[in-house]
Amino acid sequence: MGYTPETLARLERDAKDIIARYPKPRSALLPMLHLVQSVDGHVTRDGIEFCAEQLGITPAQVTGVATFYTMYKRERVGEYHVGVCINTLCAVMGGDQIWDELSAHVGVGHDEATEDGRVSLERIECNAACDFAPVMTVNWEFFDNMTPEKAKTLVDDLRAGREVVPTRGPGSVCTWKEASRVLAGFPDGRAGEGAQAGPETLVGLELAKSRGWEAPPVDVARPEPDDPAAGSKTQGDIHK
Repeated sequence: MGYTPETLARLERDAKDIIARYPKPRSALLPMLHLVQSVDGHVTRDGIEFCAEQLGITPAQVTGVATFYTMYKRERVGEYHVGVCINTLCAVMGGDQIWDELSAHVGVGHDEATEDGRVSLERIECNAACDFAPVMTVNWEFFDNMTPEKAKTLVDDLRAGREVVPTRGPGSVCTWKEASRVLAGFPDGRAGEGAQAGPETLVGLELAKSRGWEAPPVDVARPEPDDPAAGSKTQGDIHK
C-alpha cells in the first residue's frame, strides 16, 4: 500500500472511529470512501485497498460503490470543486447558459480540473435547492440565484485565492479535502454558521401560518403497521 507510515496510522485510527458507529463493518463504506478521498483528493487504488482491508470486503466491492456515486471522484479534482446544476428548473432559469459560459471561460469540462489545480467543474443533476435556481456549489456549499457573470467572477476569485462567501452556511469555503473529511463524519464545528434557510424556502411556511393552516392530526388510535398489537393480516383481509 502506497501510504506513508504516518498517513496509514492516521487513516487506521480514523477508520476505527468510523467503523465503530455501525453494527457491521461493511456499513461504514460510504464514509470510509470520503475518508480516503480527504487524504488523496480522489478515490485511488490505495484508498480502495485500504477500505477493503479495513472492512473485510473485496476491492471489487469497494470499486462498485465508488464508481456508482458521483460524489466519489476517480480522477483528481481541483482544490475547489465547482458544481453547476443543470436539472430542469435550474436549466430553464439559466443553468445551461451558466454551464456553457463558465466551461468556456475556464477551459475545462465536466469533472476536469484547471492546470493550476485550483478549480474543477461538474455538471450536477440536482442540488435540491430549487427555491434559489439557478444554483451552484463550491465543495458542496451553496451559491444561489447565479448568473453567468457571477459564476465567472466566483471562479476567478477562487483561482486568485480571494475569499468567497457562500449564500448560506459558513462564512468561507473550505477545501475539497476538508469537505471530504467532514462528510466522513468528522465535523469541523461550522455547521451552524451563517444563514441556514433563506426567505424563499420559508414562503410556504409563512403562508400557512398566515392562513391558519395546520397539518391534519395523527390518528393515534390506528396502530402502526409494525405494531405487534396490530396482528397480521391475511390475504382475505387485504382484499376486503
